[in-house]
Amino acid sequence: MIAAIFFGVMAVSVLVAFSARRGMRNMSIGEYLVGGRSFPPWLLYFLAVGEIYSIGTMIGFPAGIYAGGASYGIWFLGYILLAYPLGYYIAPLIWRAGVRYDAMTIPDVFGRHFRSRSLELVTAGALLIALVPWGQYQFIGMQVVLGALGLPISPVQAVVLAGVISFLYLAVSGVRSPAFVAILKDAMMTLGIVVAGVAVVTAAGGTSEVFGPATVPHEQVTMSGSPMVFALTTIVFQSITFYLGFSAAFIFTAKSERAIKSSTVWMPIYMLMYPFLVATAYFAFASHRQVKDPNTVFMVIVQDKLPDWLVGVVAAGAGLSGVLVLAVTALTIGGIVSRNLAPNIRPEAQRRWTTAVVAIFLVAAATLTLVGSTLMLTVLNLTYYLLGQLVPGWIALMFFRRVQAWAVSVGILGGVAASIALYVIKPDLAGVNAGLIAVLINFALTFGLSHLRRGPVIEPVSTMTAVPASENVTDPQPAPKGGSVEDGSAAVTT
Repeated sequence: MIAAIFFGVMAVSVLVAFSARRGMRNMSIGEYLVGGRSFPPWLLYFLAVGEIYSIGTMIGFPAGIYAGGASYGIWFLGYILLAYPLGYYIAPLIWRAGVRYDAMTIPDVFGRHFRSRSLELVTAGALLIALVPWGQYQFIGMQVVLGALGLPISPVQAVVLAGVISFLYLAVSGVRSPAFVAILKDAMMTLGIVVAGVAVVTAAGGTSEVFGPATVPHEQVTMSGSPMVFALTTIVFQSITFYLGFSAAFIFTAKSERAIKSSTVWMPIYMLMYPFLVATAYFAFASHRQVKDPNTVFMVIVQDKLPDWLVGVVAAGAGLSGVLVLAVTALTIGGIVSRNLAPNIRPEAQRRWTTAVVAIFLVAAATLTLVGSTLMLTVLNLTYYLLGQLVPGWIALMFFRRVQAWAVSVGILGGVAASIALYVIKPDLAGVNAGLIAVLINFALTFGLSHLRRGPVIEPVSTMTAVPASENVTDPQPAPKGGSVEDGSAAVTT
């Protein structure tokens, strides 16, 4: 029963992906990567939450609560709650920059705003280093979840299945497929989480038996010292990186700034699923269940308390979560390679190149998952640190006039180097998030060097006139794909 429901839902998701292209004949690179900048609020909403609430939500959050207690839960929930109001104001500016410069990737924006090919390459390199292990993590998550749920599928088969389905999504209709599949995924995932939470509370005899002081160890609900400092600094760091690092891929698909704000207003409603996940983690204490691997605590409880058909629903939701994020990550990487790293590719050929890069990435990531996942999981811990190095550049192009391209490049390189050094050395930081320290170093380099060597004025995005995507406004003098221009040699005007 579990296998039948899981594979049935996967098959339905492929049909949904194929239906997403209905009515479209010739798909341009703009349609393929950013949906022609035409997504209404409801579709943008599902694409965004489909990317945000991934397979890590189902296995990582309850695992963190079970293993780390209150400190993990506070920073995890805190940074998401803070990110949404920040995103309400910041995300429209990201979209405005994308439309203004006809950008489909973050390196497009950076290179064209600052008129620097070298900055475009630096941004592309930083993103690839961060996103490759993030995409591979979805493969590993699929293995963990499906293995724990007892599906008759080997690790090799799980990886191949995830890769093939992800490629089918993207080959058919680009970003539109993950957007429509996200609706099915969210229904499966939410149903599984809520039912699991209700089942454990009912089995325990009420919420007091799950969350009460006699049930939950004292260390699980107390926090002070370094854990408190880490929680607070992580909330600040990851709430800012949430939109300026991870989210541009789906923001570019919106049809207007109003559509972004309308979808963002409703995104916090998904936070209602977290109490049910906390309940499943704490039920392990209430039932005196010893779980050797915290990553499996949610699946262990699900298998114990739910009938097979609902276990199949949970498995399907987890599987779709991993495949969906894997597809969006692969598409982002494909777009960066075809548009930013490979010079002089004709626009009409960029879609073919992107599809080819997607296929290569999926095969490479699947292979690494099977033969070297431990190394990649180690590197995964750097993903947020590295994505955070885009924040100073975004702040500069949104709000400042005299920040120079070469200084932004130095800041990114310095921040990446600091992130890696802090991760490897692991100095005593009194609980301060290492990623935040690396970003502050980046800020100091970017703005300090720009102040020491003043250059021409470049109008910030926040003062530019908002334009609808239908006008297809492009940068009047975009940075060339081959060769280089002197950083900051000309100002961008509206």
